[in-house]
Order: sequence, then structure tokens, then C-alpha cells
Amino acid sequence: MKDASPTQSHGQVFLIGAGPGDPELLTVKALRLIRSADVVVFDRLVSPEIMALIPQGTKLIDVGKMPKCHKMAQGDINALLVSLARQGQTVARLKGGDPLIFGRGSEEAEELYAAGVAVEYVPGITAAQGAASSTGVPLTHRGLATGVRYVTGHRAKDALLDLDWASLASAETTLVVYMGASNIAEISMRLQAEGMAPDIPVMAIASATTPREERVIGTLADIAGQVEAMMLEAPVLFIIGQVVSLYDGIAIARAMACEGPGMAAYA
Repeated sequence: MKDASPTQSHGQVFLIGAGPGDPELLTVKALRLIRSADVVVFDRLVSPEIMALIPQGTKLIDVGKMPKCHKMAQGDINALLVSLARQGQTVARLKGGDPLIFGRGSEEAEELYAAGVAVEYVPGITAAQGAASSTGVPLTHRGLATGVRYVTGHRAKDALLDLDWASLASAETTLVVYMGASNIAEISMRLQAEGMAPDIPVMAIASATTPREERVIGTLADIAGQVEAMMLEAPVLFIIGQVVSLYDGIAIARAMACEGPGMAAYA
């Protein structure tokens, strides 16, 4: 966005990644901007711990989306950001994870740029990286996974989940599914239909890196039933692949090496 033409307004919008939830994983730049903004426009997946960092008196606008329940349509959010900037406001558009990974950041930037509004991206740690660091399960590992792919497990307006299932069913690639809790049964079935082994390990992580984090370990064949039984609350991320087989060993090693509260989460 550095090549943008001169703006028609005095305001500016920062598209900020809030990371997976732990406030200590915010970038220094993100923290500075949310503390100095006139207005914070935030999503549902921004954790309460991150929201607590915003100074009292800052105007807050909740535009969070839930399945079948959107406080504001995406087009209206775009228009809101343009309007606020044209009023001379400095706007922190706060998104969970990274604004350029399933965050619609580029859609909003396109609209802002077309309206002559100054806009800048501020990257954040995406949920997959947060879950990997929190659980100790790597996204790639020599001999287990030569690559990683991020996919969305949900389509707008409940449209058909038209993923390239054949290419995703690779035993040598870690598959990370965002927003897939409601469709994990179908995802599992489609991957198995393309040849992915039913016993390939899967980890479901809810609210990764926060005090509310929950983990479920299963296989491709049984993960849907386990997630339903556990009633995990969004946001839920799925890591599918042989790397998940490392989880138990990492958990035991951590438990032996560390003492004190919190280690039960790794058992």
C-alpha cells in the first residue's frame, strides 16, 4: 500500500492483525496503533485480553460475524471504514490472526484505496502459528511433512465447500483448516474419499494461546464426533497430518521438564 496515490481525507485506516489471542504475541507496532487510534473497529475473534489493552475513551465498534448472524455485512464494514477516515479519524481495524489470511483485509484495503483513503497493513501471527507454538506441534517436520497448506472450512452464505479435495489429501503435507468446526464431518469424509488414511492424526484447538484453550486429539475418522462431544467453542482450528503424532512425546517431555500450574494442559 506504500504506492497509494495522495489521499482525499486526513484520516487513515490500519488493518491490524491481533494474533491468535495472547496479548504478548501482538507486534509492538500493533500495540502502539491500537493505543493511539481514535476508533477501533473489531472482529468477534479478537480476544478479550487484546481488547483490554485499548485505552478507555476510545470509540469501539463491534462488526463481528457469527455463522448466520452478521452484525454488519462486509460491504457495510467497508463503507464504515471509509466514512470514519473521511471524518479525519485514525482507525484501527482490528482482526483476529493476520488480516491477509482469511481476514478479508485485502477486500477492505481495495475499497479504502479506491476511496482515496490512506491504508496500511500491520501483520499478526496467524492462528495456525499460534496453535503450533502453544501445543508444540510443528506445522512442518523433517520426515513427516514437507509443506503446509491453509484452507477455509466455511463458505460465505453456507455455499458449497468446493475445495480441491484431491490435492489436499496428501500424506506429506500438513493441512490446517480454519473455520471448519461446523463442516469437519464433511471435510473428513471428502479427504478420505480422495485417499487420505482414516487413521491420520488430527488435532482440534479452540481459542489457541488463550486461557480458554482446549485441545482434542483424534484421527481423521473420529475427529468430527470428538469435537461434537466436547462442544468446542469457536474459534476452532484443525491441524491434519502426521505432525500431530508428535504431540504426546512433546507433552510428556514438557511435563517432565517443568513444574507448577498449567502443565495439566499438556497431559
